[in-house]
Amino acid sequence: MIRHLPNLLSGLRLLAAPFTAWLILEGHDSAALAVFAGAGLSDGLDGYIARRWHVTSRFGAGLDPAADRLLMLLCFAALVVVGATPIWLVALVVARDAGVGAGWLLIKILGLPVTIRPLFMGKASTMVQILYILTVLLMLAFEVDAPRLAQTAALACGFFAILSAAAYAGVFLRRIFAGRPFAS
Repeated sequence: MIRHLPNLLSGLRLLAAPFTAWLILEGHDSAALAVFAGAGLSDGLDGYIARRWHVTSRFGAGLDPAADRLLMLLCFAALVVVGATPIWLVALVVARDAGVGAGWLLIKILGLPVTIRPLFMGKASTMVQILYILTVLLMLAFEVDAPRLAQTAALACGFFAILSAAAYAGVFLRRIFAGRPFAS
């Protein structure tokens, strides 16, 4: 049973993504906060279980980040629709994700021998995005009107997205021109 638990948790997180977005759109802010926080905890738990009991799989290695990205993107989209986050930030996050995806695809198409590993800056950007969404959901759930906090959080999130995009672009370009595998 433990062997399937990490993938089960990732699958539940995948299902939580549209549910969380729906909760945001329907104004159930406290419930959206609870589901988003639970999904975040499940992300840490599935990784811990997979590493602790050595039950990693190729399927899980793809499912986990897909569930994370879907959760983030649907939450960002819902927060834009309800007017709780600026559209420029969502456009920046989506463009960064699309750029990273296009870079990986290009490297595969070119047939370069690569080992695909997330960069530290990519992980940092994702963490800041999670904290941003949590901050916005907390503000909505507790009806806190703090425009400076919201603006500062959005700017920080955007800054990390730009840093992450630049880090990936630099690595991609170096590897494409050098034709060497990625190193973390």
